[in-house]
Amino acid sequence: MEPIAEIRRLYDTMPASGRIMTKILSKPEQAKVIDVSFPLPWNRERPIYINFDLWRRLTKPQRDLILLRTVCWLTGVRWFKPDIYQGIAIAGILGALVEFWQTDPVGVVVAGGLTSLAVYRITAINHSQHSELNADETAIKVAQRRGYSEAEAAQHLLSAIETVTKIEGRNVLNFHELIRCQNLRAIAGLSSVGVPNKL
Repeated sequence: MEPIAEIRRLYDTMPASGRIMTKILSKPEQAKVIDVSFPLPWNRERPIYINFDLWRRLTKPQRDLILLRTVCWLTGVRWFKPDIYQGIAIAGILGALVEFWQTDPVGVVVAGGLTSLAVYRITAINHSQHSELNADETAIKVAQRRGYSEAEAAQHLLSAIETVTKIEGRNVLNFHELIRCQNLRAIAGLSSVGVPNKL
């Protein structure tokens, strides 16, 4: 597989927001097939690292769906949106600045702690099972615009998760992957048991 040609093809598969926000990079030394770092607010580009020696072991539909899912998760991480935690973070930063200006060390510590707590919650929400399932479902919707049916897209993503686990030498799926697989089975019509909304 020629990495440059495959990267070009993958960019064509992505939604427009993915092309703007993400960058695909070859990383042959990594043990994972595809890897990303949690995007921080000051990072303009969100890199996606692919080991193309491992990547070529996936089928084309599996590659399409795993990439779309990764892009949907990355573009779904929102640091600046109207939300209680973003409001608390901004209030904490402003409070810390005011307290620093007034040389009140206790106030600075309290406001800094408030900001840290809000940032931790934002990060936790974006790493939650809910955000993982949303990324899968959004990737399936994007795949439908690329010619896949909903059931086909879910099946390809399901098989991609299982294949990546084997390629990376892991014997079992982790908890998040098990939940995602069960949800994908339900979407693909392979199981009548879905994932409860309250999970």
